[in-house]
Amino acid sequence: MIKGFAPQLAFLLGKRTNRQNLGVLFKLLLAFSVIVTIFSILFHLIMLREGQEFSWFTGFYWTLTVMSTLGFGDITFHGDLGRLFSMLVLLTGMIFLFIVLPFTFIQFFYVPWIQAQSESRAPRQLPRSTREHVLLTNYDPITQALINKLDRYHYSYYLITPDLAHAQQLYDQGINVVVGDLDNPETYKKMQIEQAALVAATDTDPINTHTAFTVRDLNPNVPIIARVDDPNSVDILQLAGCDHVLQLEKMLGASLARRAQSGEAAAHVIGQYEDLFIAETTATHTPLVGRTLEEIGLRRELGLTAVGVWERGIFQAALPDTRIGPHTVLVMTGTQSQLDRFNELFCIYKVSNVPVVIIGGGGVGMEAARTLVEQGLDYRIVERDADQAQKLDNCIVGDAADYDVLKKAEIMNALTVIITTHDDDINVYLTVYCRRLNPEIQIISRVTQERNIATLHRAGADFVMSYASMGADAIFNFLKRSDTLMVAESLSVFSEDISVFRMKMPSSLVGKTIANSAIRRNTGCTVIALNDNHEMQLNPDPNEPLPRAAEILLIGSSKGEKRFLDMYVHV
Repeated sequence: MIKGFAPQLAFLLGKRTNRQNLGVLFKLLLAFSVIVTIFSILFHLIMLREGQEFSWFTGFYWTLTVMSTLGFGDITFHGDLGRLFSMLVLLTGMIFLFIVLPFTFIQFFYVPWIQAQSESRAPRQLPRSTREHVLLTNYDPITQALINKLDRYHYSYYLITPDLAHAQQLYDQGINVVVGDLDNPETYKKMQIEQAALVAATDTDPINTHTAFTVRDLNPNVPIIARVDDPNSVDILQLAGCDHVLQLEKMLGASLARRAQSGEAAAHVIGQYEDLFIAETTATHTPLVGRTLEEIGLRRELGLTAVGVWERGIFQAALPDTRIGPHTVLVMTGTQSQLDRFNELFCIYKVSNVPVVIIGGGGVGMEAARTLVEQGLDYRIVERDADQAQKLDNCIVGDAADYDVLKKAEIMNALTVIITTHDDDINVYLTVYCRRLNPEIQIISRVTQERNIATLHRAGADFVMSYASMGADAIFNFLKRSDTLMVAESLSVFSEDISVFRMKMPSSLVGKTIANSAIRRNTGCTVIALNDNHEMQLNPDPNEPLPRAAEILLIGSSKGEKRFLDMYVHV
C-alpha cells in the first residue's frame, strides 16, 4: 500500500484546485507580511516623533505582540496618536490572526491535506510496474476467503471500490484497495489491466456483466471469472467476455446432496487429478469400524492412500494408529480399479427408502433435490414461501420451525436433513432444533460467513459447507490454471477447508524421502502424486527420493497447507 509523507504531498499538489488554494494562502501570508512591515515602519516614525528610538527588530517585535493581543506592555506610546495607532494594529491583528488567517488555513490547506491523507490510503491508480496481479470487484464472503488464499501464496491483488469511505475502512483492515468506478474504462486502465493476471467479479449479475464487458474491451486476453446468481445469466456473462462463470448455488446444492447418508457405504469419488481419484466412504455398519488404518492396510492390500478422516465435521490427518469409528468418513486416493476393489471388500449396498429432508427450496435446495434424484434417493422439501413451493416437487409448505411441518416431512425417521437457507442465524437455529428432534440424524448445513462454521458444529451439525470457501477455491484454481485438477466441492468447503494444492518441488525436499521428511506428521498434509517430466506417479513410494524437476501434489487442511508452506517452501 502507498504510505508516507511524499504521496500525500504529491496528491495535494496534483489537483488544480488544491494548487489554486495554496496560491491564495501564499498571497494572504504575503499580504500579512507586508502589513506587519508597514506597521513596523509606522511604529518607528511615531516613536521618533515622541522622542523614543528603538531597533528595527524591536519594531517587528512590538507589531507582532500587539497584533496577537499579547500586549506585554514593555513598549508603549505616550501620546494619543501612538495609542490610536496601537488600536489600529490590534484590530487588524484580531481580524487577520483570529478570523481571516485561520479560516483560510483550514479551508485552503488543512482540509485538502486531511483529504490527501485519506485518499493516499486508497489510491486511484497503480504503478505502471504492477503486473501479474488479481483485480477484485466486490468485498463479500467469497472475496474475503479468496484474499486469505492469495496472501498465503503471495499473489498480489487489489480490490476496486467506488466508495472512498469504504475503501479507507478496508485499508485499515489490511486490504489492498483502490478507488474507482467499476463501469468506467479509465478505472481499469489505471489498474494496469493490460498486465493483470485475473479479474474476479463477484457482485450482482448486471454489475458483473458490465464489468466483464468493459474489461474484455480493454484486454482481450486477461482471464475473467464471475459468480452468477440467476442461471439465465450464464450465457449473458459468457457473451460479455467471461471465461468462466461460477454457479455456486448449483455447485453447493449438489455437494450438500452428495454428503447425504443413504444407507450405502460404497466409496464415492469426489475429485480427480488425471488418473488419480479422491474418494470418501462412510464407515457406518462396515468392517472398518473399530480398526486402525494400520490394521486395515489400505496401501499394503489395495495400493490406496488414506488421506484423513472426518469426525463430526473435524478433519484429522490419517496416521497408522487412527481408529475408525461408527461416524467416521474416510478420505482416500487411488486409481479407479483400486477403489472398485475397495468396494468389493468393504462396501455395503443397502439404500434407505426414507426420504432426505431438505429445508429451503431456493436455488441450493432445488439443486440438492435434483442430485438426490440422480442418486436414486427420495426427498421432501420444506419451504415456507407458497409461491416458491409451487415450483417444487415433493414440497411441504410451512415453517421448518413448526414441529407439525417437520413431522409431515418425516424428520423423525430420516437419516439426513439438509439445511440450505442463506441466513446463518436461521441455520444455527434449525440445526439445534433438528438435533433435538432426532439425535441420530445426519445434519448437513450450508454457511455463508466462515466465522459461523464453528457455531454450527457446536449446534450439532455433522458437516458444514462453506459457500465462501467453495467460491474462493474455484477462483483460485482458475487463477492457477488447474484445469486438470477437478476436485469436487465437498472436499474444500468444510470447517477445515480441505483442498488439493500443487506446486513445484520445494528445494528443501529435493533428494529427501516422504517418510524421512515426515510431511504428514509435521503438517497434516499428504503427498498423493508426483508429476515428473509429465509422468504421473500416483500414491508415490514414501521411501523414494523426491526428484528436483517434479511437481508435487498434496491434500490437506488450510492450516496444514500453511504449515507446509512455512516449513518447506518459505524457508
